Amino acid sequence: TNNSPDVLNKVFYHLYFNAFQPGSEMDIRSRTIADPDPRVGDRISKLQPNEIGYIKVNALKQNGTAINYETVGTVLEVDLATPIQPGESVTFTMDFDGQVPLQIRRSGRNNKEGVALSMTQWYPKLAEYDFEGWHADPYIGREFHGVWGNFDVKLTIDKNYTVGGTGYLQNPNEIGHGYETSEVKPTKGDKLTWHFKAPNVHDFTWAADPEYIHDTAQVPNGPLLHFFYKNTLNEETKSSWKKMQPKTIELMQYFSEHIGKYPYKQYSVIQGGDGGMEYAMCTLITGKRSFGSLVGVTAHEMAHTWFQFLLATNEAKHEWMDEGFTSYISGWAMNDIFERNNPNPSVNAYKGYRYLANSGKEQPLTTHADRYKYNEAYGISAYSKGQVFIAQLGYVIGKDNLKKTIKQYFKDWAFKHPTPTDFIRIAEKVSGLELDWYLTDFGQTTNTIDYAIKSVEGNSITLERKGLMPMPIDLKVMYTD
Repeated sequence: TNNSPDVLNKVFYHLYFNAFQPGSEMDIRSRTIADPDPRVGDRISKLQPNEIGYIKVNALKQNGTAINYETVGTVLEVDLATPIQPGESVTFTMDFDGQVPLQIRRSGRNNKEGVALSMTQWYPKLAEYDFEGWHADPYIGREFHGVWGNFDVKLTIDKNYTVGGTGYLQNPNEIGHGYETSEVKPTKGDKLTWHFKAPNVHDFTWAADPEYIHDTAQVPNGPLLHFFYKNTLNEETKSSWKKMQPKTIELMQYFSEHIGKYPYKQYSVIQGGDGGMEYAMCTLITGKRSFGSLVGVTAHEMAHTWFQFLLATNEAKHEWMDEGFTSYISGWAMNDIFERNNPNPSVNAYKGYRYLANSGKEQPLTTHADRYKYNEAYGISAYSKGQVFIAQLGYVIGKDNLKKTIKQYFKDWAFKHPTPTDFIRIAEKVSGLELDWYLTDFGQTTNTIDYAIKSVEGNSITLERKGLMPMPIDLKVMYTD
């Protein structure tokens, strides 16, 4: 459905698996950037034909009429048979083949911990069109942006695999594998068809492995939590996965209270992928971790549910709103749930940002996620400076106003892809302050905040602003006695 006021003459699809081929933009970038992600390195360039990823579109129709399309790297450019008018709905029917790449970055098969399938961004995914136009970015370094829709998915797979991910299983008693509610029906043949439905999500992710343990835990007045982790983990690690489950309940309650209510009936923590990455109703994390690391990564990835998945800012353009806000709230969650009593859980983010500001490598937060000269500069900008942005905003408007701002932001902008301006306008309305200067200087330039004491004469203290960015200053005076 064209929900825009514009006539659309073309559409675009993302073909993410095409990034995992020698010579792709992701491969070239990883081999030419000064500080490559060690998980990628030169691995893509060494993939054999049976290890690469691809999506090949064989046929595409618009309302039954065959249309022209061209594959350009990780993007499918589609010429429509007839333009789509504002408010008009059309049906696209696509036939495609894919090959699942060897797991390198987020998606793929046979990851380093032996998980068979981490199926993320695995299908041709319609690009987002909004007031800024099309967002059909090639998949080069990182970050996703997508369209909400209702998914109805059937997966046919060998019956010894357990599957977890996005969506509600429609046939649990046929399937078993820890989903069944009563007696399991006997299966015929060596395959099972898993039927999932996922309402109002912007992606559909699944993972599968024959050695998954499947646990569940109920959040009071909240979703059912699912946990999938390999039976081949050592006993200490499996014990940590069990111990993590009540903490995950607390995390779900914390974020629902401090941001907004989680609107779905389930959430899954799944061993897979290559680190930690958030998806619709689930996260994929590597599983060979200590208890503290398991809880920490789950806290961060689950917090993404609100910022990446429910608010769903375009993280290719505004990655700091996703990573930074997530880091801020997950830091507070860990501080409060583990009763660490740290008055400033963002202290390391401030240290990271100060290092970057003094390094000569900083680029403004308006930089596209794939256009940072250094991966380090991207990481510190997105995570640390983004976290400082919101923590420091609390200094400007007051901590109580910041808490109100976060909740109002979620209430007003969930399912709407907000921009930085949308967020700062909420903060203005909550606090009654003008804050465009703050977004402009801290969010759109590399200007620094740098104040000095110029002179002390009698009981008069004169401050001097050395950095270009203004900031209200609370001055604390301590007398010698």
